[in-house]
Amino acid sequence: MSVRLMVVDDHRLLAEALASALKLRGHRVIASAAPTVGAGELVVNRAPEVCLWGTAAPAEPGAFDPIAKIKRERPQVAVVVLGPVPSPRGIAAAFAAGACGYVRHDERIEGVERAMVKARSGEAAVAPQLLRDAFEELLNPATEPDDEGARLLRILTPREAEVLVRVAEGEDTRLIALGMGIASSTARTHVQRVLVKLGVGSRLEAAALAARTGLLDRAGTDDPTR
Repeated sequence: MSVRLMVVDDHRLLAEALASALKLRGHRVIASAAPTVGAGELVVNRAPEVCLWGTAAPAEPGAFDPIAKIKRERPQVAVVVLGPVPSPRGIAAAFAAGACGYVRHDERIEGVERAMVKARSGEAAVAPQLLRDAFEELLNPATEPDDEGARLLRILTPREAEVLVRVAEGEDTRLIALGMGIASSTARTHVQRVLVKLGVGSRLEAAALAARTGLLDRAGTDDPTR
């Protein structure tokens, strides 16, 4: 069933690629844009049935302010967030702002379509396991990272720990290099070293391991001079 939608993402090329893929599957994509204040206003003016709102940093303060604006001015628009491996704070912030769904960036296009259809019908478009994990962590926060997280963090340099945090927030190599003031080649090397040291094969696996072991929270708060 065709859905009238807009696609918004931190990276314009990703927004346009997803928009093109959905058009080929018969959906009516009326616009794609980068998520700035102007993008929120564009959604309000165009009033699609569904808005797919991509973000690389769902836990950042104010990340979903435009969604809150959309829901205030166009409550009939169903907003589904496309994000990285979610943290409880990220999911909670998305739904608090008025989103009715959260889909991981690595979801297949069929999963994105199912979320769109569910959202348009007024259902919560989020995997039950994501909700269970989020509520579990929010209700029973770990006071200390477990031994495995501490062990893994000890094998990372302060620079690599910062890279891990940025990877988990969804930053690509260009953004990591820009944020750390280093060359892209150096950032790429740091990422590869992190993957090797953690014993994982992808950035997604590194982020999931960091979140599961408590390594990510410790990496963001440890003294960088350790």
